[in-house]
Amino acid sequence: MTRTRLAAMGLAAMLTMGASACAQTTPVPTTPNDYAKPENWLCLPGRQDACASDQTTTIVEADGKTSIEPFKAAAAPAYDCFYVYPTVSTDSGGNSDMVIDEAERRVVDQQLARFSSKCRVFAPMYRQVTLAALRSVMLGRPSPGDGELAYADVRDAWRWYLTNENNGRGVVLIGHSQGSRILLNLLKAEIDGQPAQKQMISALVLGMNTPVDAAGKYGSIPLCTKADQAGCLVTYVSFRATSPPPANSRFGKTDAEGHRSGCVNPAALLAGKASSEDTPLHAYLSSKGYGAVAGQPAKPFAEGLTVSTPFVSTPGLLSARCVSDGEFTYLSVKVNADPADPRADDIGGDIAVAGVVLKDWGLHLIDVNLAMGDLVALVDRQAAAYGVK
Repeated sequence: MTRTRLAAMGLAAMLTMGASACAQTTPVPTTPNDYAKPENWLCLPGRQDACASDQTTTIVEADGKTSIEPFKAAAAPAYDCFYVYPTVSTDSGGNSDMVIDEAERRVVDQQLARFSSKCRVFAPMYRQVTLAALRSVMLGRPSPGDGELAYADVRDAWRWYLTNENNGRGVVLIGHSQGSRILLNLLKAEIDGQPAQKQMISALVLGMNTPVDAAGKYGSIPLCTKADQAGCLVTYVSFRATSPPPANSRFGKTDAEGHRSGCVNPAALLAGKASSEDTPLHAYLSSKGYGAVAGQPAKPFAEGLTVSTPFVSTPGLLSARCVSDGEFTYLSVKVNADPADPRADDIGGDIAVAGVVLKDWGLHLIDVNLAMGDLVALVDRQAAAYGVK
């Protein structure tokens, strides 16, 4: 099976491949990366790179009418965004190399590029634990990946950014899945209680369990409770309202020490509501069915509609609220279908293998897409609260 084919099939295919996918053909060097080298970054300000992607969107209203929403990156953003991407690497070993492939380009297109309308975007390449290693774990075998190596790379990139690019600017930290796990470690070791905490506008820890104490804090960092709040944390994992986390799900689960997984609904914050109140989501869905990795082919967005833009927005179709039920806390996503209108009554985003949906993963592939518009608007409110003008 070719590497191109693997990239196209994404995570679901990795769960069904043979054991050869986990063979390390070439050892990954463990010497520190030099983040002064531009080639070690997926995205840096002021260059045409993976984040300079087309974010043009087709808006599909409930009556089927469409319009085109153009996109433009900010000319001189007043604050920064530092992003750690999720498990996407199709490299064959336990840890990825530092070569930028289609998988890495695609995920920043889906999860980061839209933030460039508000902030300077920084996205380091890192020797992440690969999809092949993830598959090994899911099959009950030891992971061939080195999580400490992955973390050390991101830590080194963060330190380089602070020394060479930050210059006292506020920064939003953004992660998803493996990227969020690394971000949680970075927050604990490098930011919470450290001088860098003064630069943190907020942290978006998406698609990963964030264990919080009874006061709703991760260390000293509180969960965000209003839109005009800086220095706080937004976190959630997403599941369909019609398919809540099953007992075997890893996402949203209370940890062994009894810390519940945090849940903050960014749409509710913007609307001035509690995260537990159902609120419409401002989603930006891929017209090709992409998310964190390439997923299933996109479902039609409306009867007879052909979409030519990379993204689609369907106002009012999706809403969400944070739910705490049993040992799980998660963002419950509702599809407000109306069979009488021409718009689609469902969305894609599930992980499926051989036609069987893996319910324990929820809507993990599109955690970020589901609330992208809300997240972008929210960080701007948080930046203003921080003092950015």
